[in-house]
Amino acid sequence: MGKILVTGACGQLGSELTAKLSSIYGSENLIVTDIRNCPNNSGFQYFEILDVLDKNKLAEISGKYQIDQIYHLAAILSAKGEQNPVQAWDINMMGLLNILDFAREINVKKLFWPSSIAVFGPTTPRVSTPQFTVAEPNTVYGISKLAGERWCEYYFNKYNLDIRSLRYPGLISYKTPPGGGTTDYAVEIFFEAIQRGSYQSFLGNNTRLPMMYMEDAIRGSVELMESDAKNISVRSSYNFAAMSFTPEEIAREIKKHIPDFSITYSPDFRQKIADSWPESIDDEIARSDWGWKEKFSLSEMTSDILRNLEPIIQKSFL
Repeated sequence: MGKILVTGACGQLGSELTAKLSSIYGSENLIVTDIRNCPNNSGFQYFEILDVLDKNKLAEISGKYQIDQIYHLAAILSAKGEQNPVQAWDINMMGLLNILDFAREINVKKLFWPSSIAVFGPTTPRVSTPQFTVAEPNTVYGISKLAGERWCEYYFNKYNLDIRSLRYPGLISYKTPPGGGTTDYAVEIFFEAIQRGSYQSFLGNNTRLPMMYMEDAIRGSVELMESDAKNISVRSSYNFAAMSFTPEEIAREIKKHIPDFSITYSPDFRQKIADSWPESIDDEIARSDWGWKEKFSLSEMTSDILRNLEPIIQKSFL
C-alpha cells in the first residue's frame, strides 16, 4: 500500500488519530508531519517538519513517498483564531487549498479533513441542528471551516477527489492537552478536579454544547474513511454527534466520583463564541449512510477519564 500523510499530527486530535492509524496500518505506512517536533515523533519511522503553507515542502514530500491517503488536520482552533484572525484564516484556508491541490496533483485515493460545529452561527436552529440549514458563522474559525466545506465539495464535483469530512463537536480527551478551542473547559475540568478538587469554568453553568469523547471521534473518523465511496452522500461535511451537556452537568457527574469537587463560573470571551453554536446536532444522515453510532455517554466518559487520568497525574508527580 502507499503511505498515509498526516498533517498537524502534534495536536490534540492529530496525536491520537495518528496513534490509531499506526495501530491499524503500521507505523511504517505513515508520514507524520507537523510545523514543530512532536514529543512522540521518535516513535514513527517517517516524521517531517511541514508548514502546510509551504508548497515546496509538499512537493519534496511527494518526491520522497508514494502517498495514497491524506488526513489534513493542521488548523488554528476557535479561541486562538479570534486572537489572531488573519493567521487563522491563512493556515485554515490557504493550508487546505494547498492540500487539495497537492492531493489532486499526486492523485491520492482519499482525503480526510475535519470541519466543525463552528460552521453554524446565531441564526442556525440551535436544537437538533439539521445537516442542511442556515450557516452564518461569526468567528474566523467557523468562517474558514464553512468556506473549506464548500471547497471540498467543489474539488469532489470538479476533480472527483474523494474527500470525506466530519463536523466535529467539542472533543474531550485525557491523553493530550487542550488545543485552544471553546469547548476546552470539558478537558481542563478533569485535570483540575483530580489535582485541585475545584475548577473555574470560562463558560456559564447552563451553556449546553455538543460534545464527544475522543475515542468515539477517532473511531468514527476511521470508519468514515474505510466506508465504501458509494455510501458517502455528503461531500461537504457530515453532522457528527454523540452527547450534549453543560458545565454544571459534567461537574455533577464528576462529583459522583470526587464528592468534594466544586466548580465556579467566570465566563470570558469564549462565552460569546459558545452562545453562537448549536446545543445539539442531528446526525441521522451519518448514521444511515455509513452506520455511525457513538459508544460513550456522559457518565461512561466521565468514569473512563477519571479511571485513566488519575494514575497518569500521580505518575507525573513522582
